[in-house]
Amino acid sequence: MNDEKIIALFFERSEQAIAELDRKYGAACRSVSFHILGNREDAEECVNDAYLGVWNAIPPAKPHPLLSFVCRIVRNVSLKRYEYNTAVKRNSHYDLAIEELEDCLASSSTVEAELAKQELTALIEAFLDTLSGEDRVIFLRRYWFAEPYNEIAEKVGLSEKNVSVRLVRIRKRLRSYLSEREVFV
Repeated sequence: MNDEKIIALFFERSEQAIAELDRKYGAACRSVSFHILGNREDAEECVNDAYLGVWNAIPPAKPHPLLSFVCRIVRNVSLKRYEYNTAVKRNSHYDLAIEELEDCLASSSTVEAELAKQELTALIEAFLDTLSGEDRVIFLRRYWFAEPYNEIAEKVGLSEKNVSVRLVRIRKRLRSYLSEREVFV
């Protein structure tokens, strides 16, 4: 079933919409959640919570593309669960992925934090446009989907070491890109 028909089912408030959404994008949603949480049961629960979020958001929202909309909700729900689960613990795989980016990103605790966050988001999006398609996929799989190096390597057909080296180079380029635009880290 295509995205427009699934969205139409949501607008009709048909419970079939959730079933069709899960049939089409359930595996991707569970993958996003699992890579953040590292626990299949928690991931499944977060995906179900995200489906409720989608149910409450459509209508009025009419997302395009639907997959990005759903994955963003799944990611946000999973991050909240992750924060809850790791309030005392540290050093999980997700912490490691985020720590790799910390050298590139400054912490903003000023009044202008929200504006700075929007500007930083725009700069990172512009930076991603400068990357090759393969490097962009590697970057997003690591830092958006929190996938481990071995899974990224398998999906893009590279060695794990090659993925690691590319990510180091991409982070250096990001740091340089941000510095050139006077975003100091």
